[in-house]
Amino acid sequence: MRVEDIVKLVDFNKGDGLVPAIVQDYETKEVLMLAYMNEESLTKTVETGKTWFWSRSRKSFWNKGETSGHYQYVKDISVDCDGDTLLITVEQIGAACHTGNKTCFYRSFK
Repeated sequence: MRVEDIVKLVDFNKGDGLVPAIVQDYETKEVLMLAYMNEESLTKTVETGKTWFWSRSRKSFWNKGETSGHYQYVKDISVDCDGDTLLITVEQIGAACHTGNKTCFYRSFK
């Protein structure tokens, strides 16, 4: 599928130009992290095969793994039924969380 076709499926207007992107390990199905994408970061992700996100606090793009070397190689991108959330399955190199944990969801309240 072409980048333009993928971007058309996503409704960026609902969230002021941003949509949540859930990142999941393609083998284990474990949820690794949640970040936000705009149209340009989704386009960069599709074109490069690595995840790119929009930082709401820094107001800038960031490539997962750029500083840590813990890249995420995209295996698949799905959009939900409303077109306002992405599910990105990846091959995760190293830890997904900036704390060094495999996943950002390492704290459980069972």
